Amino acid sequence: MTNELRVTVWNEYRHEKRSDEIAAIYPNGIHDAIATMLNAQPGIKAGTATLDEPEHGLTDDVLTNTDVLIWWGHMAHHEVKDAIVDKVHQRVLNGMGLIALHSAHFSKIFRRVMGTACSLKWREIGEKHRLWVTAPGHPIVDGLGEYFEVPHCEMYGEFFDIPQPDALVFISWFQGGEVFRSGACWYRGRGKVFYFQPGHETLPIYHHSEVQQVITNAVRWCAPVDVVGFREMSQAPNVQPLEKISDEA
Repeated sequence: MTNELRVTVWNEYRHEKRSDEIAAIYPNGIHDAIATMLNAQPGIKAGTATLDEPEHGLTDDVLTNTDVLIWWGHMAHHEVKDAIVDKVHQRVLNGMGLIALHSAHFSKIFRRVMGTACSLKWREIGEKHRLWVTAPGHPIVDGLGEYFEVPHCEMYGEFFDIPQPDALVFISWFQGGEVFRSGACWYRGRGKVFYFQPGHETLPIYHHSEVQQVITNAVRWCAPVDVVGFREMSQAPNVQPLEKISDEA
């Protein structure tokens, strides 16, 4: 891993091409808005990839040179090729960080690493969304208060079918009354995974300062840890004992 944290922001990039309303909020796509924000942060270099590029923009070279992959998808989860999901999954197990945003809860890659349906309930009326910090010592909440609010957001509600998080950093309340585990962390192999709920495409949520702070913090938390000599997670080697084993009974 280089000193500069290398991020790839993946987006199916369909809504922005089909809706003038969404294009007005994200003229060059959600991926570009997030990458531009990250490129303004010290020590981070962000690029982008989209669904309609060859290999969905996730070639072997791109993945090899990605420390953290951010994933945004909604209407075209089924179009992502399983072979690409296999490659991304293996990279996560070998140490690449994965951040799944908003409707990426139903993406093939997130469901693969979770091993559950990742289903939930939802409502889209632009209600107030309050995110409460539930792990005040966690790096992802650095610089935040005990809560922050997004004025208008799509509601996601429990039950959210995910495995028990290794760390739960946000619980959300929505104006209509529902609650939701909106910021959750897991370890998978050598990799780290973070799910973050805010981000509906018709609302300027990725321009929100606290949302940007969380994504930036999450990128730094998800960065790979270099364990020298650690095996590839796809390998299951037969090994010799480290200590001498006596033949005596």
